[in-house]
Amino acid sequence: MTQVNQERLVNHFLDIIQIDSESKNEKAIAEALAEQLGELGFTVSKLSVPEHVSNGFNIYARLDGSLEGSIVFSSHMDTVTPGNGIEPIIEDGVIRSKGNTILGGDDKSGIAAVMEAVRVIKENNQEHKTLELAFTVYEEGGLHGSKNFDMSYIQSNYAIVLDSGGPIGTIITSAPGQQNLKVTITGRPAHAGLAPEEGINALTVAADAITNMTLSRIDEETTANIGVVRGGQATNIVMPELYIEGEARSLDDEKLAKQVEHMESTFKAAADKHGAEIEIISTRAYNAYKIADENPHVVSIKEAFESINIDPFTKPTGGGSDANVFNEKGLTTVNLSTGMSKVHTTEEFIKVSDMVDITRFVAAYLTR
Repeated sequence: MTQVNQERLVNHFLDIIQIDSESKNEKAIAEALAEQLGELGFTVSKLSVPEHVSNGFNIYARLDGSLEGSIVFSSHMDTVTPGNGIEPIIEDGVIRSKGNTILGGDDKSGIAAVMEAVRVIKENNQEHKTLELAFTVYEEGGLHGSKNFDMSYIQSNYAIVLDSGGPIGTIITSAPGQQNLKVTITGRPAHAGLAPEEGINALTVAADAITNMTLSRIDEETTANIGVVRGGQATNIVMPELYIEGEARSLDDEKLAKQVEHMESTFKAAADKHGAEIEIISTRAYNAYKIADENPHVVSIKEAFESINIDPFTKPTGGGSDANVFNEKGLTTVNLSTGMSKVHTTEEFIKVSDMVDITRFVAAYLTR
């Protein structure tokens, strides 16, 4: 069984999480990784993205193998905020930040695992499948890197995204689609003390709508949320305008469409009732995907986990990832856990043993 160099794996992880790379600012990490991958023997392509997406670039890298088959491994290079000036601490086999930033295991743990697996395979002169890498920018908050990824480079039929939490062996085979709503309610201003009855309060309209709206957990496959509210200028003015952002998600496209229609019609009914105007901009963030347990891609991943004595299991998630976009583009993709925990918080951590185990999986998968 392939022996992972734990110290080298951890040191590389610590190096790359200390390169600042909050979303849209991935140039430094992309340049560093492109150089490191070249040194590892990959053919590296820097794939440009629109300027509003990132100051960096997506990375496509290829390492030809002698075993039959090929696979894409993908991770994103960006982090959420606060992700600058990360100071990692290792205690009792756990890596965390000092507490004033995130750690960046989301998703640099995936990058570190793949690169260490390749180092180990090369050291042991092992035969391996052809490996393609897709490292993306600006995944957090919109999956923009994968949406702008030049798929003409990809030759494999299957991909593995390393960007989830939970026990090692977790295989995310279904994830929801998401629809975003941007709502502007326009009422009528009036002096709140002299003639309030002449006004139409946009907040009253919004409150009426949201009171009558089914939100939060709709069923086991569907959720909805109002997350942003902005409006108002002064207490002595009947609020003339209010801006709201919300979302709905579901593993089932029909349920998603039904929930979105419910939210839109409830907003419109409240506006009509109070005589306000309303504008709703509804956009699809990404589509759902669902891959069967008996799919050959899932079966081969399970076999690789079992070969290193880790029990694999499939499950759905409530979050989106680059896997949603790659599936939509025709590349059969699952998302695996790297053991990252409490992501998007300053309490984020990852166990060294989990990083070693996901690296062992990558090496086992590539050399089977």
